[in-house]
Amino acid sequence: MKKIITSAALLALGLTATVSAQDADMGSLLNKVREGRVSESAEHKAREAEFLARRDQQEQLLAQARQRQQVLERESARLEGVRRDNEEEITRQLEIQRERLGQLSELFGVLQQAAGDARSIISSSHVSIDNEGRMAEIDTLVSKAAESSELPTLAEIRAWPAQMMIEMMGSGEVKKFTHNVRMNDGTLTPMEIVRVGDFGLVGDGKFLQLTSSGEVAELQRQPSGRFTSTIAPFQAASNGLLGLGIDPTRGQLLNLEIDKPTYKERLDQGGPIGYFTLSLGVVGVLLAIFQWIYLFMVGQKVKKQVKSEVADVNNPLGRVLAVYDQNRNVDVETLELKLDEAILKETPALERFLTIVKLISAVAPLFGLLGTVVGMIETFQAITLFGTGDPSQMAGGISAALMTTVEGLLVAIPTLMLHSFVSGASKGVVHVLEEQSAGIIAVHAEKEHANA
Repeated sequence: MKKIITSAALLALGLTATVSAQDADMGSLLNKVREGRVSESAEHKAREAEFLARRDQQEQLLAQARQRQQVLERESARLEGVRRDNEEEITRQLEIQRERLGQLSELFGVLQQAAGDARSIISSSHVSIDNEGRMAEIDTLVSKAAESSELPTLAEIRAWPAQMMIEMMGSGEVKKFTHNVRMNDGTLTPMEIVRVGDFGLVGDGKFLQLTSSGEVAELQRQPSGRFTSTIAPFQAASNGLLGLGIDPTRGQLLNLEIDKPTYKERLDQGGPIGYFTLSLGVVGVLLAIFQWIYLFMVGQKVKKQVKSEVADVNNPLGRVLAVYDQNRNVDVETLELKLDEAILKETPALERFLTIVKLISAVAPLFGLLGTVVGMIETFQAITLFGTGDPSQMAGGISAALMTTVEGLLVAIPTLMLHSFVSGASKGVVHVLEEQSAGIIAVHAEKEHANA
């Protein structure tokens, strides 16, 4: 019981101490709140005073801005009036300028057109290569002649006839100088070139061209040798008269010459049939030439035998005479048969290869016609697939098709002529043999009748 009372007393004392501590903490917190409220009120009042001061300042600035706006509006109205006055003055001045110019406006129009034509000539002229800076004066003249705000001066107008005089003088001279040339591999190489008036450029044994960008460049492909062979002697000469192939159209004829296919390209157009036809032609020509040489040598020996009384078996006539020497005592009919037999033995060698050459001359045009027909079939097939939109492609196909006909004729004409020559030579030798044989038979018949 005492313990319970003691515990209760201690608990009561603990609660009293806790309440006392809490009361002390609440008092300090209340004091702090009051102090904070007082400090916040002071700050609010300071801010309100600052805002009031700034409000007066902003009103003052606003008043100044409105005054500035009014000033600017008055200035804008004044400038607008000035602008209208200036426009009216410009219109009046332009009218005065038109009245004062009068016929000069037409004159400057003609000047502009003429200067523009001169500019197009000078920009693409070969004379401008070694006379740089010519376009600046012409461009100035054209621009001023096109505008009405500024008139060209007399010095600028005189630049036009001066440049045309330079063009005319340069068109009649041959000049050598060093200039950068754009090669086909893309490199820029200094080269000594020769300008032939306004017609062309040559250098290093080649024809050169002036591109649209103003560069001097090598042609993608040079023309045939009969033109390029004249460049080196012409470029090396210092005086005198020398021939040189030039293009008076500034490259059009030269481009046409370059676009022509080479002999190798033309042969390729013929295809396998064309190559086969040409091969036959080569065989026929070789056989004909070989036989013609053989007959020429035999003819010389036969002529020599005609003048000799002794039979030489190294030639056909000698072998025919040897048959007569071996059969002097036989009758005329037997001798005639013996001589005919000897002539027939000599004839194959004299008429050798003639049949083959004649056959080739007859078959070659047929092969050419065959190639043409095949080429035309391919051309019409291409037309069926791609249409007739590009006539140049059709023309190229037809040209390739006709190439086999050309090759056939190129084979037939010489082989036919050679066949005629060789056949004539062969018949000439055979005729001598038959003539001599007939003479021998006649002499033998006379002797036989005399003995009878």
